[in-house]
Amino acid sequence: MKLQPRHYLMCRPSYFTVEYIINPWMDPEVPTDTALAVAQWEKLVEIYGQLGHKVDFIDPIPGLPDMVFAANGATVVDGRVLGAQFRNVQRADEGPAYSAWFESAGYDVKAPKHVNEGEGDFLVTENFILAGTGFRTDPGGHAEAQEWFGRPVISLQLIDPRYYHLDTALFVLEADQVAYFPGAFSPGSQQVLARLFPEALLVSAEDAAVFGLNSVSDGHNVIVPPQATQLIADLTARGYNPITVDLSELLKGGGGPKCCTLEIRA
Repeated sequence: MKLQPRHYLMCRPSYFTVEYIINPWMDPEVPTDTALAVAQWEKLVEIYGQLGHKVDFIDPIPGLPDMVFAANGATVVDGRVLGAQFRNVQRADEGPAYSAWFESAGYDVKAPKHVNEGEGDFLVTENFILAGTGFRTDPGGHAEAQEWFGRPVISLQLIDPRYYHLDTALFVLEADQVAYFPGAFSPGSQQVLARLFPEALLVSAEDAAVFGLNSVSDGHNVIVPPQATQLIADLTARGYNPITVDLSELLKGGGGPKCCTLEIRA
């Protein structure tokens, strides 16, 4: 299988720590090891390089410990960028930093009018943009994305605070194939997903709880946390190639492989 190389933007966790609480995974009383976070992140970067994907880097900024979660910084479709506007004041300065990086690289960047947290809540399939709401991104941000990108945006309601971003509850395998944890979604959104993706890979509560759905797929290789054992087996059975990477230190901030990875779609 010949795969199209992907293009990613990432941010080294040089200043990663947990010093506030903005999601249920964060506890400032639990010690963090920044050096370990960097080492685990470097392994993820190494894997992308081995797979032939291109990785660019944005410089980390002191005082922004969550900037490592690059997926939240913007959404890029067809070479157009929708900037991010964060719900929580602790992350507010990340949005302009990521937008400035894209502007300096020559991209057409739209400043958002509504709260949206980038690819945390916008996931792109072949025919749709799946858009999460309920905890972070405003529904108005969904409409804004549809107007800017000219692609159908499907709104999905998240109901479990552990899965506060869409990319913690669903990931795109390839084209219009996805994997997701039904329990993260409202009953109506579960019905929408079942209609759109009748062959979806449904993931257990146990694998969701170890951030198994915060995975990254290039259409064949799937970067997945090693703790998501049943998901790994199911991916293998479907013909995918799971590659495990342990980002346990970054999980203390509520992040995994996808959180660290912003895809630049030309």
